[in-house]
Amino acid sequence: MITEATIEGIITDKLAADEMFLVELAVKPGNKIIVMIDNDNGVPISYCIELSKFIEAGLNRDEEDFELEVASAGIGQPFKVKRQYMKNIGREVEVLTSAGIKFTGKLIAVEEEGFTVEVEEKVKIEGKKRKELQVKTVNCNFDEVKQVKDIISF
Repeated sequence: MITEATIEGIITDKLAADEMFLVELAVKPGNKIIVMIDNDNGVPISYCIELSKFIEAGLNRDEEDFELEVASAGIGQPFKVKRQYMKNIGREVEVLTSAGIKFTGKLIAVEEEGFTVEVEEKVKIEGKKRKELQVKTVNCNFDEVKQVKDIISF
């Protein structure tokens, strides 16, 4: 049976040498292997093809058949590893907390246990008729959020 450890053993050195990082690795029933990778500057499709062939060369299809899917972490997909947060510092993100609260803002820092988002919100100022836009920082722990994903602005 093909395991995640087997696949990880095949690709770890190659990913490090090519300055890529593993976002997700799963081996599902029927030996369906899913490898999701990323890079600080994005991943070209040609690299996904190259890595797919590299993995196939490390496995023996005659001994055990498998289905292989290699992809880059997509735009608008939830972040899964800390390095994705670091890659997106300075960009707009959408945060969904474990409590179900959703907000958007600029990712400004990533720490060991969490991250900081700069959020703009309209606040009623006493003595004024209109709400004014104010910027506040929101600190989030990784274990307090359901998902965080980048927002594409045109």
